[in-house]
Parts: sequence; C-alpha cells; structure tokens
Amino acid sequence: MSKIVSIHSFRGGTGKSNIAANLAVLTALRGKRVGVVDTDVQSPGIHVLFGFDEERVERALNDYLWGRCRIEETAYDVSAVLAQAPAPAPAEAALFLIPSSLRTGEIARVLREGYDVARLNDGFRELQRALCLDYLFIDTHPGVNEETLLSIAISDALVIVLRADNQDYQGTAVTVDLAQRLETPRIMLVVNKVLEPIDVDAVSQRISQSYGVPVAGVLPLSEDMVRLASGGVFALAHPAHRVTDVLPGVAAQLP
Repeated sequence: MSKIVSIHSFRGGTGKSNIAANLAVLTALRGKRVGVVDTDVQSPGIHVLFGFDEERVERALNDYLWGRCRIEETAYDVSAVLAQAPAPAPAEAALFLIPSSLRTGEIARVLREGYDVARLNDGFRELQRALCLDYLFIDTHPGVNEETLLSIAISDALVIVLRADNQDYQGTAVTVDLAQRLETPRIMLVVNKVLEPIDVDAVSQRISQSYGVPVAGVLPLSEDMVRLASGGVFALAHPAHRVTDVLPGVAAQLP
C-alpha cells in the first residue's frame, strides 16, 4: 500500500529539503517507486538537488492547483540520478519529481490569491494511483499553514527536522503537538547540523524525552554538505560519508 511521508520543519534553514531528497533517493534505491512533491510553492527549490533545470519545467504543481492540467502531467521522471549510486538500482526502482514553479508571476499569484488547498489532497491520491507509487514524499513549507496541516493530516509518517537551536526547539514542540492532535500514525525527529563531537545517544535521549517522540537520526554539521551547495543529493555525492551513514537508518524507520 502506498505511503505518504511529509518532511517538515518549523523554521527555514534546517536542511529539510536536503533530507527529503536524500530519503526519497535512498528509498528508491531499495527498489521502490517514489515521488517527491515540492509543496513549498512560495519558495520552491528541491528540484535543484536533482539537477533539474527550471527551464525543463513545462508544467508545475501550480498548474494543477489552478486547474490547468492533471497532476500526473506535472511529474518528471528523474530516475537517472539513481545511476550515481555505488551499486546499480533495482530494475523496479523509479523516482519522480513534482516541482513547484519558480516563475516570479506564479509565486506572486500564490502570495496574492492563494490556492485551493483541499485540491492538494485529491492530487496526492491521484499521484499515488497514476504513478503506482510505493512512497510519496512531501517537502512542506516551513512553519504552520493550511497546506502544512493538510499534509500532516494525511501522512502515514511525519519527519520533523530541527537544529540544536532554542527557536527550533520551541517551534518543533508546536509541530509535534499538532501532529499528535491530527493523529499522524508515525512521528519522527531528525536533528540536523549538530556541532561535533556528538554524543548521539545523549542528544537522542534528551530530545526524545522532551517531545515524547523518537529521534530517528542525529546528523553532524558538515563542511562537505556546505561545499556541495545543493549541487546534488548528498548520499549520492558522498556515499561513504558520516552523514550518509546516518540517513539509511532514518529511511529504514519509515512505514
């Protein structure tokens, strides 16, 4: 049965989109059919991680939201990136990207008029059916808005990304509370950009106890991630890296 996984953070700059892209790739490399949808329509960008040039975007999620096309027409097969993995991907593996538009006029229209958020729910289900997806990853807009609440409400799992930062701690508490009220079946935390040396067990235990939900992974602050500068999916560019070592364990905890 197809699963929906939302990747969320209360604030920007946590590395949410990077983690979403990496989890999607690692899941596809397990022989799954995976979709990644960028619902951050106000500030889209996950397509950059897949080396997807915005000039190739003939139709984006915005076009579906405003009734211009079917949502499956906004999906682009980016399975070619899986060839960068050290081992060949299983034949059944597939990866699809559903980008939001980077055109200034499209973003301005979203900010000015909004869109029918309820239409997203139908679109997610149609994507799962039309593309025969095993997993649909939703890269959400940071913070809490109507789209975020919808994504959380329909998700089989919610991965909340936070930094070891007091503002992130407070915002994460809000997100966890909302997800629990919406009865999201599985809630996990990923602590990102932690200064080394890291006592992973101590960090995990402290944060897990604070929120009452499990910590799926603790990722160090990495200069290599900064150098990559969103120029690719980190797990593919650095398959033997200490950051990459943590990510499969997070992916393995998804339903």
